[in-house]
Amino acid sequence: MAQASKVIITCAITGSIHTPSMSPWLPITPEQIAQSAIDAAAAGAAIVHLHARDPQTGIPRQDPALFEQILPRIKEASDVVVNITTGGAPSMSVEERLLPALRFKPEIASLNMGSMNFGMYEMLARYKAFKHDWERPYLEGTEDMIFRNTFKDIAYILESCRENGTRFEIECYDIGHLYTAAHFMDRGLLQAPIFIQSVFGIRGGIGAHPEDLAHMKRTADRLFGNDYQWSVLGAGARQPRVLTQGLLAGGHVRVGLEDNLWLRQGELAKSNAEQVTSIRNIIEQLGYAIATPGEARDILGLKGSAKVAF
Repeated sequence: MAQASKVIITCAITGSIHTPSMSPWLPITPEQIAQSAIDAAAAGAAIVHLHARDPQTGIPRQDPALFEQILPRIKEASDVVVNITTGGAPSMSVEERLLPALRFKPEIASLNMGSMNFGMYEMLARYKAFKHDWERPYLEGTEDMIFRNTFKDIAYILESCRENGTRFEIECYDIGHLYTAAHFMDRGLLQAPIFIQSVFGIRGGIGAHPEDLAHMKRTADRLFGNDYQWSVLGAGARQPRVLTQGLLAGGHVRVGLEDNLWLRQGELAKSNAEQVTSIRNIIEQLGYAIATPGEARDILGLKGSAKVAF
């Protein structure tokens, strides 16, 4: 892995995993999502990763009209790098998932590297009641659903965004996803430096044991050498341990209410900024420094905020 002088903090603001009943602080409306991103940037996030939701029900949406209400607010208030999802939600088609990234031409977008089981149904046992009718069946459905990301789907996203200069946060939920990323580098559809986001602890993907992190890092080093930057995220309560091990291995980190609703055991995070501040304290206690948005652009080879379409 190419060694970066600064640690990039990515903050995933709302995602499509958690539902509104799980936390009163999960951003739902465009105004809430935009302000939460601005606050996370002020706390030290160099990148904010964005999904959108229906402002009345909180159900995940990929409607560009919702992103239109989010993106200019963030850009006006902050120089933070904006990362738009192409993952959307597992129930969406790849064409639907790609709409916002095609329309707004971000500096960076997320891209999942393989089809997989993506189990969220175990969360049902933790909640007795839901605010909205869609929440329970949405979670139940993940017991018998494949999150589709075929080779054709991945190529479609890469080819569609090629002329826009958008680079990608390559989301790898298992070791095979690293090999898929290498395959698309061989095909010329991904160019160095690639930004690998290793995801640990999702039901259906790699676990969050220290050996899992070490194996992921060793494999990425062997496949990509100095042609990649590595970041880690841990789902739920695993987050602090995963991020600390990733930092000690020279990696970047991702936090946010998309991945984890908690600040510490038994205490819900009241904002994304709280999680950014928490991991920033750990980074600085370990003797590292955080990257500014400009430094993150240099590290990842991004095109710059002047070349986006929002």
